[in-house]
Amino acid sequence: MKDIVTHAPDEGKGKLTDGGHNAGRSIKANGVSYDFHLLPSGLVVPSCVNLIGSVVVFHVPPFFKELADIEAKGIKNARQRIFVSDRCHINFDLHAAVDGLEEAELGAAAVGTTQRGVGPACGSDLLEYDVEEEIARFKEYRVSLADYVIDAVEFMKDAQDKQVKILVDGSQALMLDIDYGTYPFVTSSNTCLGGIASGLGLRRRNIKEVIGVVKAYTTRVGSGCFPTEDTGEIGSQLQQIGGEIGVSTGRKRRCGWLDLVVLRYSCAVNGYDSLQLSKLEVLDSFEKIQIGIAYKNKETGEELPAFPADHSLLERVEVVYHEMPGWNTGTSNVCEWSALLKEARDYVEHIENFVQTKIKYWNWP
Repeated sequence: MKDIVTHAPDEGKGKLTDGGHNAGRSIKANGVSYDFHLLPSGLVVPSCVNLIGSVVVFHVPPFFKELADIEAKGIKNARQRIFVSDRCHINFDLHAAVDGLEEAELGAAAVGTTQRGVGPACGSDLLEYDVEEEIARFKEYRVSLADYVIDAVEFMKDAQDKQVKILVDGSQALMLDIDYGTYPFVTSSNTCLGGIASGLGLRRRNIKEVIGVVKAYTTRVGSGCFPTEDTGEIGSQLQQIGGEIGVSTGRKRRCGWLDLVVLRYSCAVNGYDSLQLSKLEVLDSFEKIQIGIAYKNKETGEELPAFPADHSLLERVEVVYHEMPGWNTGTSNVCEWSALLKEARDYVEHIENFVQTKIKYWNWP
């Protein structure tokens, strides 16, 4: 068996587990750009076998559409290298309809979902709906899907017994975790590291290294608490330079300075061995750079000891910032640590020292 990429979209960047086609990732390989939602991004690698894991909320139409799209862009043998767990949860069009109605009903308090129906698929909401029509379509899907559906537990057991290299591909972070995130503005699953075992049947002893991925600034799609968000010029610059557009929704991502309170919290929950700092080059043109290093209660002036569980309190915090000088030079093609200007190295080292976790990767060659 060749290397495997397992997929559990709805998580991400090193947070690993179940999800659905509501999440997305933009990938560029060999000069070609791809947008992945339900499919694992490992399909761009010809030697990779790919699995959509057991706790994924699986919507059938996008599965076949994405396959056709990537084949049209030249990816070979995709249909022979993709499998779907027979334990996946099915996401019907009904669930998307419920999702949209629930968001409309919430009005200004809407969660900001992608309205793809992943949340309702995990619940039991009902509405007036042509059930027979969708059942008829699924009779056809049942035939089409037969070649892809496998027993994922045995698949993963066999791969691990053979010591196959496994990469888990996800796309949402800890603040969207249903337990550790900014509830209720979260997804319907566990996006933290712990979800990997239940999502894929990956043995904990086989996890040799955990690398957390964090941007050099902070972003968020949809509603929910975002203490370092900048709704003015800085946020607009970060959004434009960073190309911060949601892949699934087309919505602009909310942007702000890096929040080290959140990052330290994520490190505590997930126990990263190291970090990968992405998109450092987005900060190249800023004269001054701010970093969020603490929260204060606006009412009392007291500094909070850590990221709060009380989200009503989180809505009332004032961020304490540490200001650093920018480096005003391009970093996107700089791959050697010694070649970075001192100001850029200082920024990276300040993050490391604050969260007590080594930044192993800060740029890709």
